[in-house]
Parts: sequence; C-alpha cells; structure tokens
Amino acid sequence: MDNEELVLEAMKKAGKPLRSKEIAELTGLPKKEVDKIIKVLKKEGKISSPKRCYYAPVE
Repeated sequence: MDNEELVLEAMKKAGKPLRSKEIAELTGLPKKEVDKIIKVLKKEGKISSPKRCYYAPVE
C-alpha cells in the first residue's frame, strides 16, 4: 500500500474530517509528507476540504 492509500484509509476509518497533523499521527508519516499527499489527493478529486485545514474523503 502506498502512502496515498494509507492517508485515504486513515481518513475513511476516522469517519470525520481530519487535520493533516491528525492524519500524520494516525499514519505515522511525517506531516510534510501528509501535506504533499493531501495536495495530490485534492487535485485528483479524492478528498475535499469541508472546512479550512480539515480534509475528508469524497464519497
């Protein structure tokens, strides 16, 4: 499983919008890496930001 999948899985399991710091804690990835992945996932339309600095998977 690559890091993008890891981040998406963590978001789905949480069942609520998360901040990148929380995602980093859940996945064990560095926050910088999580921020990069969030940018990619947002561009691909796989996640949305329901409120500023919070991210959730697109259903």
